[in-house]
Amino acid sequence: MWVRPYRHFVRGDVQVESFNTYVDEQTDRFLEELQALCRQPSVAAQDWGIDEMADIVTERLRRLGADTRLIATEGAPPVVFAELGDGPKTLVIYNHYDVQPPEPLELWETEPFEPAIREGKLYARGVSDNKGSMLARIQAVETWLETVSDLPLKIQWVIEGEEETGSVHLDQWVDENRALVEDADGCLWEFGYKDIAERPVINLGLKGIYYVELRTRGASRDLHSSLASIVPNPAWRLTWALSTLKDADDRILIDGYMDHVADPPPAAVELMEKMPFEEERLKEDFDIPAFIRDLSGMELLKKHLYEPTCTICGVESGYTGQGSKTVLPNAAMAKVDFRLVHDLTPELAHDLLRRHLDRRGFDDVEIIDWGGEHPSQTDPDAPVVQAAIDALEATYGQEPVVWPTSAGSGPMYPLCEGLGIPAVSFGVGYSGSNVHAPNENIRLQDYVEGIKCMGEFIRRFADSG
Repeated sequence: MWVRPYRHFVRGDVQVESFNTYVDEQTDRFLEELQALCRQPSVAAQDWGIDEMADIVTERLRRLGADTRLIATEGAPPVVFAELGDGPKTLVIYNHYDVQPPEPLELWETEPFEPAIREGKLYARGVSDNKGSMLARIQAVETWLETVSDLPLKIQWVIEGEEETGSVHLDQWVDENRALVEDADGCLWEFGYKDIAERPVINLGLKGIYYVELRTRGASRDLHSSLASIVPNPAWRLTWALSTLKDADDRILIDGYMDHVADPPPAAVELMEKMPFEEERLKEDFDIPAFIRDLSGMELLKKHLYEPTCTICGVESGYTGQGSKTVLPNAAMAKVDFRLVHDLTPELAHDLLRRHLDRRGFDDVEIIDWGGEHPSQTDPDAPVVQAAIDALEATYGQEPVVWPTSAGSGPMYPLCEGLGIPAVSFGVGYSGSNVHAPNENIRLQDYVEGIKCMGEFIRRFADSG
């Protein structure tokens, strides 16, 4: 790895200037490295390129000088674990090297695994979620070592390969390797972005999730639709079962489900009252006339962040191709996810769903679990949070928007809250990054700023009380 001798051992503005100068001079190389990383497919759902990606990340951290190893968990892609630096503080950096499937391919303007730069943006599957933030943090550490001195704290990387399929084995990995990370003082989580008004955003938590398939079955094979007069239709059976889960006003009807939903804590309410939320711009961007129940203001934010969801993600049965085919399907399937708030766990959601269906005579509806994650939230007063706020303000010249939690999900509970480690999240995305969608992208300037922000965060967290 080619580097330039920009070492300085003084604190303050000179140090920051040296760091930022190095980033500016290495920008082309840093972006070429990011493109190479995105060129390697690593789709967990399709078991495509996962081992190769793990090896690439491992080698990159070794070139950085980190003590790096692959730690296996039975049935899961390996976790890349690395350690570097020394000091009174220990920071865990959580990222993932897997990405979402690229389909539908026909909606991509360029190939998803052939990174393309156009109009100041880099397009590729995984560039925002999550390879951009992952590599920006590594490159920031490289920059620190080349321009400042040794790291003023210990950094531990935990980079997994099945986040996009629910991190099914991360709980087990933490149980088996707890001693490696349990003494950390804070965690920098995987994602982050600028909002639709170009304000940098910090997140302090995540909803949980429970993901299932609901399946119904009928005859031994597909039949002619004329037999629908006497043969049960599993597609209707599934439709009737689904209709018991929610009403037309988007209220969840699962017995006992909402009994486990509490009001947001006072600290979260205080943060929400300060949060700008661009309702009209979001409706315009989504091309919708109104939000659910025409909610707005604080009630909209409370629903978004502190109420659970029940979402039909996909339905499949019978014939869905072009033209007509008069068929009575023999099976039907719906994929459903449940976003969970603090007192709802995947285990509880499963039990409530099963009992709800059984009470209504739908004991024949099969529930296939596809994993789940517990909700998690960090105290806004944690030193790692203040270090992040100060770092973003110094980098972007404006106070960041602090979200007390996120409407999304991830395995923050086992790695962070479950071990008593406060977590904060910021990164290199923006509101138009098209995460999980075709034409995923980041802006080049956001990427460069993200590296510089990480340098500020290292300095401020190492100096925090």
